[in-house]
Amino acid sequence: MGRILYVVIPCYNEEEVLPETVKRLKGKFQALIREGLISEKSRIALVNDGSKDKTWELIEGYHREDSMICGINLSRNRGHQNALLAGLMTVRKHADAVISMDADLQDDINAIDEMMEKYLDGCDIVYGVRSKRVTDSFFKRVTAEGFYRVMNWLGANTVFNHADYRLMSRRALDGLAEFREVNLFLRGIVPMIGYRTDTVLYERSERFAGESKYPLKKMLSFALEGITSLSVKPIRLITSLGFLVFLASMIMFVYILVRFFTGNTVTGWSSVAASVWLIGGLTLLAIGIVGEYIGKIYLEVKQRPRFIIDRFLHDDKDETGS
Repeated sequence: MGRILYVVIPCYNEEEVLPETVKRLKGKFQALIREGLISEKSRIALVNDGSKDKTWELIEGYHREDSMICGINLSRNRGHQNALLAGLMTVRKHADAVISMDADLQDDINAIDEMMEKYLDGCDIVYGVRSKRVTDSFFKRVTAEGFYRVMNWLGANTVFNHADYRLMSRRALDGLAEFREVNLFLRGIVPMIGYRTDTVLYERSERFAGESKYPLKKMLSFALEGITSLSVKPIRLITSLGFLVFLASMIMFVYILVRFFTGNTVTGWSSVAASVWLIGGLTLLAIGIVGEYIGKIYLEVKQRPRFIIDRFLHDDKDETGS
C-alpha cells in the first residue's frame, strides 16, 4: 500500500476554475492509487480563504459526493500564505506527505508523480521549479527573476523560480510548525527547515479560468513582506549608506574650510539645495525601512493567531472551530 498523500489548495474566489481543478486532481489521484504510489486514504484538501463567491458551497458539494475531497473553511480572509499554512497544519497529522499548489491549474499536476518518487527515495522536501517562463510577459519574467536574485542577495535563502508548489513530509511539516512568525513568507521559511531536499522541473501553464489573485500591487507587497521577514540586510545597508554620507560630509567640511581660509568662498544655493534634498530623502527612506521592521515587531509580539478555522470537512466528520 502506498503512502497517504494530501494535496492542499488555498482557494479565494475560485468558483470558475474549481470544478476543473477537482476533476483533474481526482483523475490524477486515481491513477496514482492504481500504480500503488499513494494510499486510498489520500485526500484533496481545499482551503476556502473567505471567498465572496460560491467557492465554499462548491467545496461542501464535492465533499458530500466524494470523501476524497476535504474542505477547510477559514473564519475570514487571511491571505494566501496564511490559508496555505492553515491547510498544511490541519492535515499534517493525517498524512505521510503533503503537496501544496494553487487552484488555477498553472502548476503541472503530472509533476506529482516525480515528487512522490523522490519522497519515497528519502527526500523530506521536494520543490516544484519552473523550467522556463514562456507563458509570462517580458515584464513579469524580468521582475520575477529579479525578485529571486534580490532576495538571495539580501540573504534570504529562496529556491530560484520556485513558488509554493512543493511536497513536504510529515517530519518537515512538524519542523515548519516550530516557526511561529506572524509575517509569513513560506518560500523563505521552508528552506530553513533543512532535511534532505530535491527539485522537480515543470512547465507552468496559462491560468485555466478566472483572474490572477496577484496583481502588480500585491506582488510588490508580497516581495516587501518576504524581504523584511527574512533579512536584516536593508537596515545594514542603511548603516553603510549613513557612514558613506558622513564621510562625504567630512570631506565637504574640509573643502569648505580650505575655501574659507583661501578667501574663495562663494555663496550659492545649488550645493545647499542638493545637499538638503539628498540628506532629507535618505533620512525619510531610512525611517521608512526601519519603520517596516518596527511594524513587524509590533505584529509579532501581539502573538495573534495566524488563522482560525471555522469548519473542517474530513471523511464523514464535520468539525467546527479549531
